[in-house]
Amino acid sequence: MELQKEARTPRDPVARLPGASRSQKPDEEERREGGSAPAATALDAEADGASADGLWELPVEPAERRPECSRCSRPQKVCLCPFLPVHPLHISTHLYIIQHPAEENKVLRTVPLLAACLPQDKCKVKIGRRFSEERDPELSSVCRKSDTLILYPGAEAANLEEFILDSPIYPSTIIIIDGTWSQAKDIFYKNSLFRLPKQVQLKTSISSQYVIRAQPTNRCLSTLECAAVALSILEKNNYIQETLLRPLQALCSFQLQHGAQIRLSKEHLLKNGLYPKPMPKNKRKLRKMELLMNSIKI
Repeated sequence: MELQKEARTPRDPVARLPGASRSQKPDEEERREGGSAPAATALDAEADGASADGLWELPVEPAERRPECSRCSRPQKVCLCPFLPVHPLHISTHLYIIQHPAEENKVLRTVPLLAACLPQDKCKVKIGRRFSEERDPELSSVCRKSDTLILYPGAEAANLEEFILDSPIYPSTIIIIDGTWSQAKDIFYKNSLFRLPKQVQLKTSISSQYVIRAQPTNRCLSTLECAAVALSILEKNNYIQETLLRPLQALCSFQLQHGAQIRLSKEHLLKNGLYPKPMPKNKRKLRKMELLMNSIKI
C-alpha cells in the first residue's frame, strides 16, 4: 500500500517552477531558466547583425555629376560661354582673388565667371584662410609692393577713385577677398599680410545685380561686381564693367527661370518689417540689426 501511495498517477499535477504560470508549457519554463530558446534568439540576432554589416561592404556608385563646361564651370545645359567675351579682356592690372575654402564648391559662385573673362596671368585665385610668407612667398611679395591695393571697406580705407588721382604711384595690383562678409572679415584681420597694402573701398551707389544670393545691405556687391567696378576704374574703361557683368546677369536670369527666387538684402527686410526670424537676444547682434535698419554703415 505504501508503494501505491508513492506512485504518481497521470492526474497528478506537474511541479512548477517558482513564478511560472499555469498556462506556461514546459518548454516555456525552460526558456525562463535560460534554455536553448534565448541562445537561438541570440544566434538569429547575430546573423541579422552580420547581414547588416555586409551592407556596408556593398559597392556604392558615386553620384553622377552633370557634364560641366571647361571654361565657365557651369553645367553644359546652362553654359554661360555665349555671354563671355570671345577673347580675354586686355588689362594691365593684376588681380588676386583670396577665396575662402567654403566658396570653392558653391554652385552659384562668381569667381569662375570672372576668371573666364580675364587673361590667366592677370587673374590668380588663392584659396585658404591663413596666409604667411612661409606658405605663400609669391603673395607675400605682392603684398609688400608699394603699388598693391587691397579692396576692403572700413574707416581707414580710401576711396579708390580719389586715391588714384592723388597717388604718385599708379597701382598695378589689386587684391579682393571672396567669401561671405564674416569670412572676409576673418581673413582680413587674421592675416597680417593683408594689412600691408593700401586699403581702398568703392564709392558707388549701384545696387547688386546678384539677386539670387542675399546680401547684408543694399550696398553690398558680389566679388565679380567689385572686381568689375575696380578694374574699370583702374583701367579707365567702362567697357570692362559692362563685359564682366554680362555673364552674371545671364546666371541670375537662368536661375530665376528655373525656380530661384529674388533674395532681398537683410537691410531691406528689416526696414520693411519682412525679416522672417525673431530679433536676436545678443546685444551685439541686436545693435548690428538696428544699424542696418537706420542705414548706418557697419
